Amino acid sequence: MSYLHHIAYIGIGSNVGNRIENIRKAVSSISENKEVELISVSSVYESLPFGNNNQENFFNAVIKLKTSLTHYKLFDFLKKLELKLGRISREHWGPREIDLDILLFDDLILSDDVLTLPHKGMHLRDFVLLPLAEIDKSVVHPVLKISVNELLNQVQDRTIISKIDEKILIQEKEIG
Repeated sequence: MSYLHHIAYIGIGSNVGNRIENIRKAVSSISENKEVELISVSSVYESLPFGNNNQENFFNAVIKLKTSLTHYKLFDFLKKLELKLGRISREHWGPREIDLDILLFDDLILSDDVLTLPHKGMHLRDFVLLPLAEIDKSVVHPVLKISVNELLNQVQDRTIISKIDEKILIQEKEIG
């Protein structure tokens, strides 16, 4: 699969319905895309909601993948997948059945009306940095030029409550 030459990290979150099953379905659906090869899946972490605190706790994970999709096509695929998996549009930072965000795409730095890379605010969120560091400690934030481990040590607002004792299963194969 040498045509899969981009590396992307995707943040996954859910706080509506069966949170672990929502994450499993998302990872499984992503892995079924022929233009994507799943490399690794982090553990799942329970965290306090970010922004709007008047909602259920989130389950969060990060996946690493190789893809032949451009960053815009990957973004479009993930947004369509959210809808397919039942995401309902609500207020900003509100409850979500599933939330799929491109955190990093190669070392691309981009900000326009569609997409910001790296994902804005990721360097402030332990629920992104801890699972990201778990699957790839070598990641360096392309703008800040700081490793994810260093960024995690600098996070002020800690929202992770615990690591969930659940594995993400994909097509009979356990990952994570």
